[in-house]
Parts: sequence; C-alpha cells; structure tokens
Amino acid sequence: MGCWKNKESDTWTFPTLILCLYGFFYMMKPSEPFLTPYLTGSDKNLTIDEVTNQIFPVWTYSYLALLVPVFLITDYVRYKPILLLQGISFITTWLLLLFAHGLVAMQVMEFFYGMVTATEVAYYAYIYSVVSTDHYQRVTSYCRSITLVAATLAAVLGQLLVSLADVSYFHLNAITLASVSLAFVCSFLLPMPQKSMFFHRKGSSETLPQPDRVVAGLSSNTSLSCQEDKDCAAADTGPNPAQQAQQPEPQHHVLRVLVQLGKDLKDCYSSRKLLYWSLWWALATAGFNQVVNYIQVLWDFRAPSHSSAVYNGAVEAVATFLCSVASFMVAYMKMNWDLFGELALGIFSTMDAVSLFLMHFTTNIWVCYASYLIFKASYMLLITIATFQIAVNLSMERYALMFGLNNFIALVIQTILTVVAVDSKGLGLDIVTQFLIYGSYFSVIAGIFLIRSICLFVSRKCNRKTVRFWKEPQNLTEHESKEQTVTGCATRL
Repeated sequence: MGCWKNKESDTWTFPTLILCLYGFFYMMKPSEPFLTPYLTGSDKNLTIDEVTNQIFPVWTYSYLALLVPVFLITDYVRYKPILLLQGISFITTWLLLLFAHGLVAMQVMEFFYGMVTATEVAYYAYIYSVVSTDHYQRVTSYCRSITLVAATLAAVLGQLLVSLADVSYFHLNAITLASVSLAFVCSFLLPMPQKSMFFHRKGSSETLPQPDRVVAGLSSNTSLSCQEDKDCAAADTGPNPAQQAQQPEPQHHVLRVLVQLGKDLKDCYSSRKLLYWSLWWALATAGFNQVVNYIQVLWDFRAPSHSSAVYNGAVEAVATFLCSVASFMVAYMKMNWDLFGELALGIFSTMDAVSLFLMHFTTNIWVCYASYLIFKASYMLLITIATFQIAVNLSMERYALMFGLNNFIALVIQTILTVVAVDSKGLGLDIVTQFLIYGSYFSVIAGIFLIRSICLFVSRKCNRKTVRFWKEPQNLTEHESKEQTVTGCATRL
C-alpha cells in the first residue's frame, strides 16, 4: 500500500488532485459574504464604526507585516509547511469568529486572517515544485478553475441558506469551519516537494541559473549567451571534486540567492513596458483590495441587515461569474497591447472610478450592487491582461518575483489608504466618504495612463513623420530633408 502511494505521488495527477481538493475546500466559505452583518448583528453586537475603523484595518496591517517573510520562508521550507500553516490559520480564524467575543478578540481574528492571505502564495507556488513543465498550463488551469467554482458555489449556497432556509450567520460560519478543516486535512496528503524556485533549485546548490526567458531587449550581449552555453555544458557533466569541496555554507547560499533575486528584480524593472504594467498592477490592486474589504460595510449602510433582505451572497456569486467570463475573454482578444495597452488601462480605470462614484452618490442598494459588479469585472479583465503582459516576457522565477513585489507595493499603498482614511487613529472617515476617496484614487490612476497613452500616440506620429521625410526622393539635399523633418515634427507638436 505504501509503495503504491509513493508511486502515485511521483506523478503529476496525485498532487494535482489533492491540491484541487485543498483549493475547493478552502474557497468553500459560504459565510464570507455575510461577515459584516454577522459582526454587527446579535451574535457579536459590534457597531459599524468599530468594524470599519478598528477591526478591518488589522487585516491590512498584519498582511503587510507577514507578506515578505512568508514569501521568502515559503520557498525556503518548500511550500507544504506553509500550506499546513495556512490551514491552522483558517481554523483559528473561524474558531474565533464562532466562539470569541469583544473588540480585541475580533482584532486577533483579523490578524490570523492576515496570516491566511499572506500564505496564499504557497498554493500556486506548490504546483511548480511537483509538476513538470509539460503540465504547468493544465495544472494551473485546474487549480484556478476549482477555486472559482468553489467561490461561486459558496456564495450561492450561502445566499440560498439565508434567504430560503433562514439559516443563521452563526451556522454559516460553522459550515465554513468544517470546510476549511477538510482543507487542512487535505494538506497533509500533499507530497513534500524536493525542490523550490529559488533556495532549492534542482541541479544547482550554489548559484541561481539564468532564467529560460528574460525580458525582451534586456540582454542582447552575445558573450553572455556564450557564457550561459558554457555553464549549461558544465552543468551537464556535473561538478568536479574541487567544486564540491568549495560548496558554500548554507548561510552563504541564502545570501547569494538573495543577492541574485535583487539583480533579477533590477533587470525586470529596467524594462519600461514591464514597469508601467507593474505600476498599474500595484496602484489598482491596492484600490481593489480596499474596496472589496469595505464593500459589505457600504451595503450594510445602504440597506441595514437588521431591517432589510441581504443579497450579498448572490452579488458575490454573479461577480465571480463575471470575473471568470472577463478572464476567459482575454484569451480571444486580438489586440496590439504594446500599442493600445496603456489606453485600455486608462479607459477601464475610468470605468472603475465612475462605478465607485456611483456607489458614493447613490442611495439605492441595487445601483450599488450593479456598480460593484462593473467595478470587479473591469478590474479582473485588466489584471488578467497585465498578468499576461508581464509573464509572457519572463521566466517563471522572475515572474514570481515581480508578482510578489507588485503585491507588496500594492499592500504598502493600501496600508497608507487605511491609515489615512479608515483607521480611527487617522481621519476615521465614514464609509460613504471613503468611497468618494476611492473613486478619486482611481480617477488619478485613469488620468496617469490616459495622459501617458496620449503622449505615446503623439510620439509615434512624430516618429512616423520623421521616417517619411527621411525617405524623400534623392533629389532633395540632405540639409533640405533634415529641415523638413524638423519642421514636420515642430508643426505636429
């Protein structure tokens, strides 16, 4: 029996199946769309101001504090221990939600939920440590699809139980606790990876090999390519005895890896294209997370849960479905993103800003719901495009680095928004005014990329004008051609 299990674990199907089960159960949280009504209801008896200004900000702060160390430790310990830690954090979070009372207890609960979100990186990173490159695309598709299906089913189930079966929020949280406990059990069945992206690279214990693909245009030096070929040839023959005697100590190896990571990041962000896509990623993700974190508070303000029907679960289910459709559409979009990418960022960011302004000014809960659907779908469309534009030019290792750093920058920006606008020690704004701030924030993002796209358009027109004048008939002297070029560009500008 043990031999069969070991043989099965060596294939890609066994870890993929267990990982999909883990993803399904940890996303099956029917109570999540009803968190604010639960906290402000008879179960916890917290005020809306306490939830908004003192409890929810703790999640942002803990997430920020834990993200970088967890990102590095995840790779160092090879993922599975972090998945176990995530399971423990899930269970602790929902035990506190069910049985703890008081402001401080709910702040501790938010800290553990920050641990949950910080450790999410291990879920997708684990795939690439146990699956061969031939199966990356298929396994990634399976894992992402199962989480979307689980999130949709959870929202629908929660709404049906609340609306039709009159199930209490307490019992919804009990169902969620059972689901995340099953996810924790599944994590024990995952085989322990033998390698990782950075600290335990297969076939190299001393230095990080160069990525398979690098940022387009970053390296055109042929001597570097030759050196890489020599390194590959040397790697095929294995290290000689002298090299084995000079293997670095573990602490030196960690330091060398960290230095290499810093160099890789510098190379990645030296590409202007990747820099602008990453800028939008960080800015928009900060605003998106802030809106999603506080949207239930706004809904409860527009239609108080103690006196109105609550449709949070149905809205989240529709939003998840629309996000899936938006992500799916990207695969069939035939567009020159190098030419129109930043214009698309500006236009859809404008849609996000308009949606947030509608949420601020309207008093109708249904308009608020519809605006949220538009906001979430347009963001998901753009983040899918941004992910593709960044990942297509990078090796998997460099993409993981940029993904981590972009999310960290987003979290820093989100923390600033929280400290200034939300936290009771800052301005402590009411929820309606907060959404005015978020709408203005996305307006600034839209303005940045619309202005940038206009500047690029003018620059390209000028360049085409220059090329056309340089290709004038040969009967013009060189001096006359240059004069017409300068005059054409000056007139255009």
